[in-house]
Amino acid sequence: MALVAAATAHAQYVPPSTIDQNMLPPDAAIVDAPPQEYFDLDAWLSASEFGPLTLRDDWSWQLLPDGIIYRAYLANPKESRLGTQIFNSHGDGALWDSTLGGRMGLIRFGTTDPSWPQGWQFDVEGSAQVRLDPDENLDLRSVDYRVGAPLTYGFGRHRLKFGYYHLCSHMGDEFLIANPSFTHVNFVRDVLSLGYAYFVTENLRVFSEVGWAFRTDVSKEWEFQFGLDYSPARPTGPAGAPFFAVFGHLREELSYSGNFVLQAGWAWRGDRSSHLLRTGLHYYNGLSDQYSFFRNFEQQIGVGLWYDY
Repeated sequence: MALVAAATAHAQYVPPSTIDQNMLPPDAAIVDAPPQEYFDLDAWLSASEFGPLTLRDDWSWQLLPDGIIYRAYLANPKESRLGTQIFNSHGDGALWDSTLGGRMGLIRFGTTDPSWPQGWQFDVEGSAQVRLDPDENLDLRSVDYRVGAPLTYGFGRHRLKFGYYHLCSHMGDEFLIANPSFTHVNFVRDVLSLGYAYFVTENLRVFSEVGWAFRTDVSKEWEFQFGLDYSPARPTGPAGAPFFAVFGHLREELSYSGNFVLQAGWAWRGDRSSHLLRTGLHYYNGLSDQYSFFRNFEQQIGVGLWYDY
């Protein structure tokens, strides 16, 4: 017995693939197998079939970096950007909405790739969202103002945003003169928001966001945003590439009703920057995104041109 034990103790490991399984009894187990490798969750999350989403180790501090880590939702009419859309509103004729503003990064600790930046970034944004009435000599009907400061984080396919924004709504003098019986509402929101986005592919993103207003007038506290957008992540050259975007917005002051937006068309991504130019069809259905008229139903069908820094 001692000789058998000694021989067993000094036996070399035989790979399981070389063992004839028919020679083993039904309940036999190979107890001298090598330990199984552990599952690396971080490596799995950062791994992908396309290069831009792999793990990076070249993070550095950058002042006024090029590129946005958590990009604006393409079909959200309340984002700060340069944009304009002309449409027919059911029951109200032609209207012309424009957004005059933008968003830029102030400081980043992360990578330097403008198309796929990773790391931490602090941004500022601001815009005036104007509605003109082409049937009334382009009179200013209303304007909403927005300013904000989001802190964002990106790693692999994942994007996170925590930020603040202020939004207030104002009426145009010409509209109030022409409609003296109209009662203006002082719509104001000061909001803390938390958003998450996930890139299914480098061109396709799904997202959701919740906002809580700590100061309101007319507006109420909670709002929810969600949707998806598809656009070129890399430089397109003059040929461009298709884009489409779907966006939904639910608001507490509307008993968690809101609006649905669909945009589709053609887009161009800059060769030396991540700036995105789009043009295409615009469809909006729901309660007005001009918050002086927040209880008015609108169905918009038109065309637009949009530019994101």
